[in-house]
Amino acid sequence: MTRGYMSNSELENAIQGFGNKCSNVSRIYSIGRSVNGSPLWVIELSDKPGQKEAEPAFKFIGNVHGDEPVGREVLMQLAYWLCDNYLKDPLATLIVENTHLHILPTMNPDGFALRRRGNANNIDLNRDFPDQFFPINDEISFRQPETRAIINWIKQEHFTASASLHGGALVANYPWDGSRDKSKQYYGCPDDKTFRYMASVYSQSHYNMSLSKEFKGGITNGALWYPIYGGMQDWNYIHGGCFELTLEISDLKWPKASELLVIWEQNKMSMLNLVASLVKTGVHGRIFSSDSGRPIPGSLMVKGIDSKISASRTLGDYHRMLAPGETYEVVASMEGFRPRSTRIVLEQEAMNLDFILDPDGQKKPLHNDCGCHCDNNVGGKPFLIRESHLWLYLLVLFVLLALYLLSKRRRTTSKLSAHRHPLKRPVAV
Repeated sequence: MTRGYMSNSELENAIQGFGNKCSNVSRIYSIGRSVNGSPLWVIELSDKPGQKEAEPAFKFIGNVHGDEPVGREVLMQLAYWLCDNYLKDPLATLIVENTHLHILPTMNPDGFALRRRGNANNIDLNRDFPDQFFPINDEISFRQPETRAIINWIKQEHFTASASLHGGALVANYPWDGSRDKSKQYYGCPDDKTFRYMASVYSQSHYNMSLSKEFKGGITNGALWYPIYGGMQDWNYIHGGCFELTLEISDLKWPKASELLVIWEQNKMSMLNLVASLVKTGVHGRIFSSDSGRPIPGSLMVKGIDSKISASRTLGDYHRMLAPGETYEVVASMEGFRPRSTRIVLEQEAMNLDFILDPDGQKKPLHNDCGCHCDNNVGGKPFLIRESHLWLYLLVLFVLLALYLLSKRRRTTSKLSAHRHPLKRPVAV
């Protein structure tokens, strides 16, 4: 790192070289191209890269602004550290085995080459996303290709949380980024408490971010700092259910190359702990249909918080970030099913909570909306709710028969149960 910043071609070679060296825990793919045709390469880190798993996904994005390149270098260091320390360091192993981490070292390679903030069209990419308060960027076809690549990426991947890396300050910024009347004021989003918790995880793990004299605790609400509109952070939260932070990780926008290793070391634990928080905190589980036993792509809401996240379309898994130390009422729902809720006390550790939803009684085909062929299809006929009732009746008969046989062998059963180990499984509601 000390020899200087990598050029775009050197960074591309480094990413491909990483993929070759760490192929057992990584996948390299592109989400699109910049205005000038540079590929937007992503590194995915996981023990099962490219596979769909019931695990949370996190993304890091660097170099959103062309003249803030420190994120490019730091993110490559993060990738190599995780690869080198997998199965050696417990935190590296936790992240690789329990999350899917996606790293986009540069969102704006053209701006970097030109040494300016905007892209090749001189557009600030962090003002180019559709905005909730002002319809300045609602027409997606008019967005920059880098912006469209991020928007499509969010639609393809089921991200739980993310962060973009910037330079020019030392603070963890969280939504909202703007206010309705454009004034500079604290303008919190529905998940304000959770975002403050996430920002504090980063700040307090940092070498000195939490000691800031300008920002209390090293964190700030975006609108209170300076309002912006068309930002990537708010768009992720609103349209992707993805909890994104904007991380300012160096006082200088373009620090000397000789300082990059120090900046990496100062931010290393912050980045690792932020990703690990997806596993260590929050509520995680899957949503199933009681009628078929299959996972369904339902939604999850928390009473009193005006936001919802969606379960994945293939596995029905959800991962809801929540601040620990609170009591929550969690509600799972899906069209065609009766909603189900439960009250939880979320302490300092994550909670696993599966939901089993009952159909609302209407006889219609049950779709899991996953775009895949279901195993129970016979001769191309869809699995119908009424067919599942037959299996349900057979299951009840089988259970009654089993109970009868067990009653005959009560003594043997009691001896066996004394030696049985409890199963570690999610609570089902």
